[in-house]
Amino acid sequence: MEDSIVFNQSKYIKEMLKKFGLEDSKPTKTPMSTEMKLTKDDEADSVDSSKYRGMIGSLLYLTVTGVETIVYANSDHAGDYVDRKSTSGVCTFMGCCLTSCIAKKQTALAISTTEAVYVFVGKACQQAPWMKQALIDYDIRLDDILILCDNKGAIELSKNPVQHSRTKHIEIRHHFLRDNVQKGNISIEKVASEDNIADIFTKPLKRKVFNYLILGLGMMELIMDSDSLSSQK
Repeated sequence: MEDSIVFNQSKYIKEMLKKFGLEDSKPTKTPMSTEMKLTKDDEADSVDSSKYRGMIGSLLYLTVTGVETIVYANSDHAGDYVDRKSTSGVCTFMGCCLTSCIAKKQTALAISTTEAVYVFVGKACQQAPWMKQALIDYDIRLDDILILCDNKGAIELSKNPVQHSRTKHIEIRHHFLRDNVQKGNISIEKVASEDNIADIFTKPLKRKVFNYLILGLGMMELIMDSDSLSSQK
């Protein structure tokens, strides 16, 4: 067009669906129902995790248009129906582009939402020194990296050593977050719960919320193209 360039990913999506054998799959509005409760099936065959990672990796691409780096982090406390462990999510943006995302169940039980969020924000923090060093190779230097989460307690815990007496049960390695805040490598601020994009990686969501967060991830165009392809069949 005269004032812009438009990329249509329909052909790429068709090739991706064919690659993973999903041409005839029935489309759904969200990946998982909010009413569904998952339980462990010891008799079922193991899932091919490498195939799943390949699907997710096929959706992501890197095009850096700015150097501002923002990390969203969130955790669904005791969300696992069986062992009550927390599921956490982290997504990293450079400029307006999603560059990495993590969805993982924590290995230890968290006794509060604050602890669950604090532990995984610490995981997000571990990416900050690596990203800063990697950008130096391209002559880009960041003063700090902003981490956004929606838990006020976790933010206060990262900034206030006075609360240490209440968190002695948290492993020393998780206080890596507080150490980096004090050194000025990262800053951590509160984001409204409904705007915390990482929430999409922690639990099933209703369609309206799911679509809003997908839009924030910059992937709504992929969903719209997929819906268009389905309607054409």
